This record gives sequence, structure tokens and C-alpha cells, in this order.
Amino acid sequence: LCLFRGGGVLQNMASGSNAASQETFRKFASYGDTKATGKEMTGKNWSKLCKDCNIIDGKTVTSTDVDIAFSKVKAKAARVITYDEFVKALEELSSKRFKGKSKEEAMDGMHRLLIGKDPANTGVTKVTSVGGVDRLTDTSKYTGSHKERFDESGKGKGLGGREDLHDNSGYVGAYKGAGSYDSKVQK
Repeated sequence: LCLFRGGGVLQNMASGSNAASQETFRKFASYGDTKATGKEMTGKNWSKLCKDCNIIDGKTVTSTDVDIAFSKVKAKAARVITYDEFVKALEELSSKRFKGKSKEEAMDGMHRLLIGKDPANTGVTKVTSVGGVDRLTDTSKYTGSHKERFDESGKGKGLGGREDLHDNSGYVGAYKGAGSYDSKVQK
């Protein structure tokens, strides 16, 4: 990244970082909502963007500053911001985040924080196989009526495995000598 103030290098770089920040805006705007178009961002996603892109540093920019900037730029009754309002919110925070820098340098710093960032999936539940979980979910070790709900491969039989099929033969389930009474009794 070049920071020359001459002939338009800064302008050229700003348009490149503008495209990158638009892409980051789109990713965060559609994060967590399958119906989102990526053209409008909620306050929750705005806060997530500021945390994940390190705009919030805990000293000069706090989560309260982020919420205030969001409220300032959105329309009165709106619950979302557009990309243009997003840029205005970045301008609000850039002077706080990059103190002592010019407005252009501060905005360039903000765009650099956004380049190539994706929403982080922190706190996502992972599948665990610690302790007795493997033993408890191994269908080959099931006994009794639960054993009947799964085939040899461990795949569930569905409704067929849950239906209570009645055997009216007079013998208890799994009795190996079923039907042999008549041969054992002498008449």
C-alpha cells in the first residue's frame, strides 16, 4: 500500500480500498441472516464488524462509541444502515481511532482495517467426543428394545424401529425355544 500524496496515488488507493470495504460490508451485512441481501446492515452486525476488524480497541474506540456512531448515521425510524451511511459511521470513528492524523489518513487506516476481513465464528459449538459420548452414541452397544431401532450398520430404522410389533405366540421376546413345547411334552 502506497501513501504518496502526489498526483493521485492516494485517490487510486482509496478506490481500491473502497471496493474492499464494500465487500467486507456485504459479508458482515448478510452474516447470520439467510434472507439478508448484503445491502443493509443491522446494528448487531455493525458492532460485530467493529469488533472483528479491530476498530474497537478498548481505549479510544469502545462499543458505546460504535453504537452512538450507528445511531447518528441511520435514519430516524430505520433499524439498518446502507453502505453510504456505513462510510459516514466509519468517518465518525476514524478521528477517534486514529488521533492526530488527517481525515484522509484516518479513513485510509479504517479501510485498511477492513480489507479482507470475514465475520469470525467465535463461540460456535463444536461436536465433542470426550468422555462417555462415544460409548453412549455407539449403536452397536445398545441392548433391549433400543437395539431394535437400528440396523447392523448403526443407521436408524425410522418408524419401523419405533413401532411396537406384537408377537401373539405366547412366548416372551428373544426366547430361543419358541415353538418347541409340543415336542417336549409327552402325550
